[in-house]
Amino acid sequence: MKITVIGHLCLDTIHLPGARSGEGGERELGGIIFAVGTLANLAGPDDLIIPVFGVGTSDHERLQAWVSKYPQVDPSGIFLLDGPTNEVHLFYEDNGTARTECSAHLSQPIPFERIKPHLNTDAVLINMISGFDITIETLDRIRMEVRDRGTPIHFDFHSLTLGVDPQSRRFRRALPDWRRWCFMLHSIQVSEEESSGLSAERYDEATFINQLMPLMVHTLIITRGARGATVVQQMHKKLTRREIPGIETSEFLDPTGCGDVFGAAYVFKYLQTHDSFKAAEFANRIAAFNSTRSGTQALDHLPQFIKTLEIEQA
Repeated sequence: MKITVIGHLCLDTIHLPGARSGEGGERELGGIIFAVGTLANLAGPDDLIIPVFGVGTSDHERLQAWVSKYPQVDPSGIFLLDGPTNEVHLFYEDNGTARTECSAHLSQPIPFERIKPHLNTDAVLINMISGFDITIETLDRIRMEVRDRGTPIHFDFHSLTLGVDPQSRRFRRALPDWRRWCFMLHSIQVSEEESSGLSAERYDEATFINQLMPLMVHTLIITRGARGATVVQQMHKKLTRREIPGIETSEFLDPTGCGDVFGAAYVFKYLQTHDSFKAAEFANRIAAFNSTRSGTQALDHLPQFIKTLEIEQA
């Protein structure tokens, strides 16, 4: 299978609970890296992962070294930015779930001309890492480009519902044109918080689902962190809903990237099974495993984790 992944690269600095003021870890490759790394470690020898994003000149060599570890990743869609790579500081509170996010050097939207050569693919994963990854006009052009081939688009709203204040802090905001963003997408992924604040009307969940699914959406996934996810699938105008329970782990460490990992694992398993519910159950397990390591450290352990899962399910 061939999967195209679109979204901004970040340099993440993670401040976990208990750290002294101003103290954080090393700046790590993050953002769309979580999705690419997940797919690279799930992929087989005949699969191809094509990321499309920009990287600052000073970080290019480091990124090349990371990409070179994964023979299934085709780097032809990666390009140099005019400015620096987007920087993100994540400050976690309490049990590591509540957080404050600050962004600097936000990258310009990825031009459609960078994306178009890589759309002859089995699936397109768009993750709005910064919220400014692509414009609505670019999304429209992607939809038109892949429509006749029936290529599924998985769209993770992620930071699309976040603004940026003068201190570079991200804040939740309604999205007036949210219906246009959702139109004619195969699968949409939103967190519980994102779904409740997406519209200016602040619909309750049932109303939100009833407003969204008629927009030619096949599957809606509402992620709920440690409590799992809700999957709503539409077939012949009939909605089927299933709750995916959370997975307890005694090794919970860092939730960074869990949504990104979930989306990537979902797309991978959906292409294998064409079953939204099975794909979401699989993605939920992979995301839970990601929370047991800091940053992207869990991703390279995925092959062994998958083998363990297969043994347990045999």
